[in-house]
Amino acid sequence: MLFTKEEESRILQTIQVAERGTSGEIRLFIEDFCLRDHPVERAEEVFQLFGMFNTKNRNAVLIYLAEKSRHFALWGDAGIHERVGFQFWEDEKRLLRDHLQQDDAVGGIIEVISLIGNRLRTHFPSDENHDDNELPDEIIYGD
Repeated sequence: MLFTKEEESRILQTIQVAERGTSGEIRLFIEDFCLRDHPVERAEEVFQLFGMFNTKNRNAVLIYLAEKSRHFALWGDAGIHERVGFQFWEDEKRLLRDHLQQDDAVGGIIEVISLIGNRLRTHFPSDENHDDNELPDEIIYGD
């Protein structure tokens, strides 16, 4: 999924705002095709590949999109998942699916990032130095 520079900038800015006030981490991974039977398997693989499990509080979240396969998944590490539960992820998936079906990937991604950020701030407030950004704020494009 190739975003315009302006769209990429909006997404990155949303990630930065979402991570402000929390030790949680959010990343977006995009590739053309999902080569697994289930996109959640690929999301978990990407999560591991990029070392997202290495956060102090196990509170990183990956948004995974395979554009041409028309697949997506959300993967939250153990720390955030045990606090928000399955229903939160189901609600976020439904929201993103609705946006994708309306050909509004950017709007859906931005909304989901913002909602995840709200939950991360609730459950994992930033340390007093606000120096707890453990992973780069970036959109990662796969092959």
